[in-house]
Amino acid sequence: MRLINTHPYSFGPLCCTQKPYKKSHLSLQTTIYCHPTRFHKRYTAAAIQSPMEAAGTDSDGREFRNPDEMWLEHTGDTSKKTQWYRDGVAYWEGVEASVNGVLGGYGHVNDADVKGSEGFLQTLLAELFVDGGIDRHLVALDCGSGIGRITKNLLIRYFNEVDLLEPVSHFLDAARESLVQENHMALDKHKATHFYCVPLQEFTPDAGRYDVIWVQWCIGHLTDDDFVSFFNRAKIGLKPGGFFVLKENLARSGFVLDKEDRSITRSDSYFKGLFSRCGLHLYKSRVSFYVF
Repeated sequence: MRLINTHPYSFGPLCCTQKPYKKSHLSLQTTIYCHPTRFHKRYTAAAIQSPMEAAGTDSDGREFRNPDEMWLEHTGDTSKKTQWYRDGVAYWEGVEASVNGVLGGYGHVNDADVKGSEGFLQTLLAELFVDGGIDRHLVALDCGSGIGRITKNLLIRYFNEVDLLEPVSHFLDAARESLVQENHMALDKHKATHFYCVPLQEFTPDAGRYDVIWVQWCIGHLTDDDFVSFFNRAKIGLKPGGFFVLKENLARSGFVLDKEDRSITRSDSYFKGLFSRCGLHLYKSRVSFYVF
């Protein structure tokens, strides 16, 4: 039996399909941040351990003194960085377009994952939108959407429109096929609208389109610089009062590089250091537990 710690956060601005469970030393964290004009608690660089100071390992057990050393080796020039992203997508291109496939063989986690996310989302909508957003036309972006698992099982029930962003074409094709039927049954009141076959590091949203940008089990494929660049671009896609939700695995400390799918699992302090660079501020987080 294995116990996995799940911790959700939530966040908002200052103005790729990652495996959910890989190793026993990982926990899962979901984060949400909101506008600092509304919430006074904020993280400052001085209060956060610099991610550049944290040692880490790769999936073969090799140790790195800090992330800079690891990133230099794997993405230190244009050719290496291009190959990093190409290999990551190639890994998922070899995975079947099913719930069990996109969850890395842990398909049985789906129901618990959706249930935990739904409770968290309900709390946020109730706290951040007047009347829970009932009188608003709510729009969400599902980043690293895979086959549309989160859109179909959660987001489309709370948002009038959901856009899907996914770099693996056969995953997105499966999502489109599945959600077209959902659109028909919902009579366009709640529908999947756009399907973008674009990687996170290349995507820029339309300005002011989204109430919520949901990022789950995919941000680990981005380098630190592209992580910061993505959130800085994504900020413009939020409506006033909109927010991000980030749900990710956590390393107990430092980081862990998965050489198989070209992703990095970061520690809580590592994430917070990057959030600080993005100008994002913590609003709410939650810990959950899954038993295997």
